[in-house]
Amino acid sequence: MNNTNSAKDNMKWWKNAVVYQIYPKSFKDSNGDGIGDLKGIISKIPYLGELGIGAIWLSPVCKSPQADNGYDISDYQDIDPMFGNVDDMEELIAEAKKYNIRIMMDLVLNHTSNKHRWFEEAKKSKDNPYHDYYVWRDGEEGVEPNDMKGVFGGSAWEWVPEIKQYYFHQFLPEQPDLNWDNPKVRREIYDMILWWMDKGVGGFRLDVIDQIAKEPDKKITINGPRLQEYFRELSKETFQKGDLITVGEAWGADIERAKLYSNPDGSEFSMVFQFEHIGLDQQEGKEKWDLAPLPFVKLKQVMTRWQKELHDCGWNSLFWNNHDLPRIVSRWGNDGEFRVESAKMLAILLHGMQGTPYIYQGEELGMTNVKYDIEDYRDVEIHNMYKERIEAGYSKDDVMRSIYAKGRDNARTPMQWDDTEHAGFTDGTPWIRVNDNYKEINAKAQVNDPDSIFNCYKKLIQLRKEYSVLVDGDFDLLLENDENIFAYQRKNDKQTMVVVCNFFDKTIEMSLEDKVKDMQVLVANYSGIEDASVLRPYEARIYIK
Repeated sequence: MNNTNSAKDNMKWWKNAVVYQIYPKSFKDSNGDGIGDLKGIISKIPYLGELGIGAIWLSPVCKSPQADNGYDISDYQDIDPMFGNVDDMEELIAEAKKYNIRIMMDLVLNHTSNKHRWFEEAKKSKDNPYHDYYVWRDGEEGVEPNDMKGVFGGSAWEWVPEIKQYYFHQFLPEQPDLNWDNPKVRREIYDMILWWMDKGVGGFRLDVIDQIAKEPDKKITINGPRLQEYFRELSKETFQKGDLITVGEAWGADIERAKLYSNPDGSEFSMVFQFEHIGLDQQEGKEKWDLAPLPFVKLKQVMTRWQKELHDCGWNSLFWNNHDLPRIVSRWGNDGEFRVESAKMLAILLHGMQGTPYIYQGEELGMTNVKYDIEDYRDVEIHNMYKERIEAGYSKDDVMRSIYAKGRDNARTPMQWDDTEHAGFTDGTPWIRVNDNYKEINAKAQVNDPDSIFNCYKKLIQLRKEYSVLVDGDFDLLLENDENIFAYQRKNDKQTMVVVCNFFDKTIEMSLEDKVKDMQVLVANYSGIEDASVLRPYEARIYIK
């Protein structure tokens, strides 16, 4: 494929595709060891083909000691034995291709595992050729280079007595940061990516990619001065040599940076994950555990700004959930009486927007958060936070309330396939408890039910392939200051679409009759409309003309 034409082509395949994220450990176990694996994913490709997705984003499957659930890679060119092997990966790529589904790998390029051969060499001596693959500072034991903290708590510096130096780690001590200033490191990374591209991988999600240009002496971890240079070199040396979808995880991205990262000229990434909307329900300036009510009008403003600002000069990723976030139906919907209606409403709201939607496994079933005892959680972040906050004097009830609301394990409980033991996820003992509601909420109960959440998602995915307005239409927010309704219009020269969503659990009147009077209802989450001017709890509709 001609790289230049590919980059300039305004109708890249991923613009009307929907991506489905799989957390392999929790998706489907094929061998009874309680851990999901590649063979398990292969067995469920027909299910994903039925849903209609265009790509699977696979959370990390590379070889790893699993200090941080695979985000600590010890060999980029091997598969962790718990998931299978490289042959299984090649089989997955081939099977998915039969359903026009591409496989998108999760790459962790900011850091490796401390068990990676590079790091094992690097810590042997300052003269070792791999030493400068990582970020080191001289010092003396107990006197750290500065007071920087790691994301998961504790110091960002770890002492290595053999060479009397500290190495830098933004995450766990088991995740030493790579030194991107070293061109040899960058070349190793590019060659590894090209190796996977040769195997048929269709894209990459790039973990915490805006942290690769760190300058720890200046306490800069995000958006370092050489970041754009690194992004452009990475893209030129790898991604532009194929027709890929690439998305950078960029917690520090504002709109101007996102325009650069997702420039239509193809010089960097297809899109970024930005998280401005995701932080709205926490207390300002505090951590995600410090809960606050969702400021609904602010949510509308934030999502509208990203829609309008990136139109024609960048590209949005659209998501409510991922492996690090709680289940959206429990977070901003209603996981009780109106679970089905609110799950569909949240889907309709998001999938009507411009960008590439991402579905996280089980979202298409309306899977919910869990409430476990602390010992039943597996996530290192949860346990570190629990310990720190209890020691700081927080009440156990308050700490657990935060974990119920925001803990990462909410997303990591096993996929609920059917109503048999362990939800059909495994014949063995699952690595983490299955949600107790699996008998009511599971794929088997929904696939053939035309009114299910699954079939609502299936219809929304199909619409993106049929209606060009979803891909290139202008976006205009309607009822801007309404405190209950999220409504917007999409319009191009062929079609006009209006999306209306009641975000709450009460019946409200809607003042949009003039806007939708000559339009037909394309999708709705209630069967039949009793009164077009009234929205029932969590009611959502898409109108088309």
